[in-house]
This record gives sequence, C-alpha cells and structure tokens, in this order.
Amino acid sequence: MSENMEELFQRIKALENELAEEKRKNEGMAQTRAKIKQMSSEVVDTNPYSRLLALQRMGIVQNYERIRKMTVAVVGVGGVGSVTAEMLTRCGIGKLVLFDYDKVELANMNRLFFQPHQVGQTKVEAAAITLRFINPDVEIDTHNYNITSVDHFDHFMNTINTSSINGGRVDLVLSCVDNFEARMAINTACNELNQKWFESGVSENAVSGHIQFLVPGETACFACVPPLVVAANIDEKTLKRDGVCAASLPTTMGIVAGFLVQNALKYLLEFGTVTPYLGYNAMQDFFPTMRLKPNVNCDDKFCRLRQSEYVAKPKIEKCEECVEEKPLHEDNEWGICLVDETVPEEYETKKSVAPGISQAYELPDQDIDFDIGAEADIDTNEQSLEELMSKMKSI
Repeated sequence: MSENMEELFQRIKALENELAEEKRKNEGMAQTRAKIKQMSSEVVDTNPYSRLLALQRMGIVQNYERIRKMTVAVVGVGGVGSVTAEMLTRCGIGKLVLFDYDKVELANMNRLFFQPHQVGQTKVEAAAITLRFINPDVEIDTHNYNITSVDHFDHFMNTINTSSINGGRVDLVLSCVDNFEARMAINTACNELNQKWFESGVSENAVSGHIQFLVPGETACFACVPPLVVAANIDEKTLKRDGVCAASLPTTMGIVAGFLVQNALKYLLEFGTVTPYLGYNAMQDFFPTMRLKPNVNCDDKFCRLRQSEYVAKPKIEKCEECVEEKPLHEDNEWGICLVDETVPEEYETKKSVAPGISQAYELPDQDIDFDIGAEADIDTNEQSLEELMSKMKSI
C-alpha cells in the first residue's frame, strides 16, 4: 500500500512540474506578445525610432499611418502569396483577407514562410497563426475554399465588396494564384465590382516571373489578352504531366513578392509610380516593362462596360505648377564659386573648326620653312637611295 502511495505521490509531483513548466512558457509567450505589440505600435505613434514612419519624415510618404486603415485581399497563399502576406503584415497593414483551399505539405518547406510543424494545416489557418504572432495589430480573415467553384464564387465577390475595416470594399486585391482558371475568376469579379487589382506569377521553371496592375476599363484585363493555350481552346489541365511538378525557388518567389508589395504600397500610400507591368528574367537579370491597352472586343461584358465608362469619364489635365526657383544651397560654408569658362574673343582661333569646338592652340602656318642648317640641306634631285642614306648618317 505504501508503495502505491509513493508512486501516486511521484505522479502528482511530475504533474505539478509539468504545470509549472507550462505556466512559465505561457508567461514567456505573453511577454513576447507584449513586446511585439509594443513594436507594432511604432506604425501608429510618433516613435522617433520607427523605421516605417521614417519614410514619412524623409518626405517619401505624406502619411504612412494611413496603412493602418487599409484592407488588402490576398488570393492564393503559396510561394508568392505567403511572403506577400508576411511583408504586408510587417508593414503594418490594417487588415488582410486570405483565400486558399490547399493544405501545407512538406513540399512547401522551400518557401520563405511555412514551417514543418504546420504540415497538415490549411494554408490560410497556418498563415493566420504566424502572421498574428508577427503583428497582433493586423486583423486577419481567412477563407478556405476554391474561388473558382460555383458554390463559392458569389461569396468571394461579396467578401471583396464588404470586408474592409469600415465594412466597404477592400482597397486592393492581390492575385497570387498559379493557374489561369483562378486568375479568370478574380478578373471576372474585379471587372464586375470595378475593383483594381494586381496579378502576379512565376514560371514553371522558377527562373522568371511578373506582376501586372489591372484597372478595369483603363488597362487590359486578363480576358483581353488571353494566353495562347487558352485562346486556342486548349484545357490547361491537360498540359500537366504525371510525375512532373513545377519548379520552385524561394529566391524567385521572394523577388516577385517584393515587387508586388512594393507597388501595392505605392498605390495605397500614393508615392512613386505604380508600374503597369514588370517582368523578371533571372537568367539575364532582365526586367521588361510594358503597358497593355484594353481590347474593345473583350469577351468579358463587364470589361467592355468599364471601357465605355472610362472613355466617357472626363479627363483631368495635369498642369505643371509654377515652382519658384531657389538656390540649391542657401549658404556657402566652403566658399565654393563658379568660374566663367567662356573663351575671350582675343583667344579665338582664326579658322573655325565647327560650332561649339575651339582649338587649344593655334597651328603654325604651313608655308613656314624650317632652316636646320646648311649641312642638313640635302638636295634629293637625281640621287640614289644609298647616297641619301650615307648623307643622313653623316649629319
């Protein structure tokens, strides 16, 4: 009986130790979250050490704190989408709306975001847990379904139209999907809602990618210029070969995600120039840019409607404001002065070479005879080469 009591006492002691260890972990986690909360508050206060608000103090962004009121929908939380969501979270975005229907696999460990212990979880839930730990101030909504299905497309459109922080339409949609069918679904929804969005993609060989800014009616939508495989009525699902999967490089994914978020920030905070299209070829480090105009015969009726609205919309002419010219440096601490390098008239050459070109010195007259002495005065008339050489040696 005493042995049983001793064993029971040891078990109770072990449970107490486990509870104490769990309590210490929870306290440490709470302290970590409090520190993260304090760090994230840099976006909304006047902390002089905030690297984000430094953009505002340096004159790059007029009001960076507006980012806390912005809502961005990220469709596809894969190689590009997961990194995009993380970058926006670290930038202090107000709200993220995530769409995906896949689960985390071991094959996703080459990404910059997912971790081995998240295998088996849905990508949106795994992403939400990680992102909330990075910045608890960001509000995150997750939707685990296929947006291309008939049952979910209406909910997808309604979510985009009503999921902003103030209950209205989201500020921007970022497409990070990997197939044309999903891109067309996003294109259809954004054309109907007149929603601006960015499209992004990485090639199957993982060494090239692109981002594209789509404004309904103003730029070409995804139905205006379909890929050749779709224009030829070929089902893209038939192109997938058994046992062969697309390549994936975290470097290319990160580069494309960086381009995507950078231009999203430029659009949301109104600084710099938002690129209409930016490509990336890793083999030659080539970055092509272009601008695609909409197709008046587009198959999407809402695209044609947005085009007519854009044409009928009065255009605002941008006029250059008169800016008072001021000295670049009002003070002259080092006593630097400008010197007039105009050539005086008395130094101008007699002969004109070409407009704007002058000679450094005057050439001597060509008819001047140089007297090198009588001994050097050699008459070359009717003399052989041998005689001339012998006279040259005697000089």
